[in-house]
Amino acid sequence: MSVIKTDRTAEMETFLSVACTGSLSAAARELQLTPSAVSRMMTRLEKRLGVRLIVRSTRSLRLTSEGESYALAARRILKDLDDTELTIANRGSPRGKIKVTTATAHSRLTIVPLLKEFLQRYPDITLEIDVSDQLRDVASGQVDVAIRFGQLPDSGLHARRLGDTGRVVLASPEYLAKAGKPQTPADLARHNCLDFNFRRIEPGWPFRQNGEDFMLAVKGNVIANNGETLVELAQQGIGITRVGRFHVQQALASGQLVALLEDYNPQDREAIHAVFIGGNNVPTRIRVFVDYLVEKMST
Repeated sequence: MSVIKTDRTAEMETFLSVACTGSLSAAARELQLTPSAVSRMMTRLEKRLGVRLIVRSTRSLRLTSEGESYALAARRILKDLDDTELTIANRGSPRGKIKVTTATAHSRLTIVPLLKEFLQRYPDITLEIDVSDQLRDVASGQVDVAIRFGQLPDSGLHARRLGDTGRVVLASPEYLAKAGKPQTPADLARHNCLDFNFRRIEPGWPFRQNGEDFMLAVKGNVIANNGETLVELAQQGIGITRVGRFHVQQALASGQLVALLEDYNPQDREAIHAVFIGGNNVPTRIRVFVDYLVEKMST
């Protein structure tokens, strides 16, 4: 009995085109196939998997939960295939695009100043920088490399440590002249505390008093999703905030901002990692970029 070999790569590409365009006919135009060919391919795929991936009506098309899972896996598989081929084809000269995501302040103060030399070393590499304090999904292929702060969750991703940073509570001299300088963590109850809006396991700011660490809930009239905003508001005299020291080294040295409650600082450190999809087939362009960050930031 003859065996019909299935081109699974073509099926994945076709399925993703259907999912992205929202119709079989649009996918057919994009792939330069007939609508009937696309329809047969989707029917064959669902039959082989034994599940419904797409629900079709006369006017719309939507993915089932199984379809969503298959789409996520297909994107990763096709990206891995592209990366593997690119790695093999360009072992001698890394080339291609690297999508990098990094926090707003860390990008401006640390990452961007390093990029000129990297691009001079590897002129055939293109960088696409996503500057945001929101987390991007490395596992799904949204980005190639993510610069992450703090403890990393368990995952199948690979990580290289780039360094670490401490945190500091601070305010402007203008604010302190108006509201007074807190002498103990408990005094923060009388102050306008500007905080991040990220969900934490333990909400609040950590302090150490009499050898004991504790979390103190704080309140204020502004929360933000990035440290740059909090530092700017603190410089304007709006309130007290707590951010990574790398944000404010120059402002502290110049006196534009004043460190507070240092005797109660728990000296907690946040590790900084480059996170990427690991394994034996890490594309050369990604490997050399991460190696470069380690070289420059770990010294």
